[in-house]
Amino acid sequence: QVQLVESGGGLVQPGGSLRLSCAASGIIFSINVMAWYRQAPGKQRELVSVISSDGSTNYADSVKGRFTISRDNAKNTVYLQMNSLRPDDTAVYYCKATRLRINYWGPGTQVTVAS
Repeated sequence: QVQLVESGGGLVQPGGSLRLSCAASGIIFSINVMAWYRQAPGKQRELVSVISSDGSTNYADSVKGRFTISRDNAKNTVYLQMNSLRPDDTAVYYCKATRLRINYWGPGTQVTVAS
């Protein structure tokens, strides 16, 4: 089993920044892909960014150039640096880890972008 806990969400003004963290614990070896998703009210959950064990990354078009995903393998943590935040970035952000083709999810952290 893999346990994930997100942190770092909150209320921020448009144009501001936040850094989300996702700490993994449990049976964490062989986790090859970690990702951030988000779900806004009334919308489907969508992929924000993904990082593989080799460090390769991908981003949704809506966040390219504004968000950066990274991972610290020594701390078993993945980060999402979010800059130039916009009101349409408001959502619950979820961390996902894939290990041996099984997906594990964190409980999510709320990000609200509003003035």
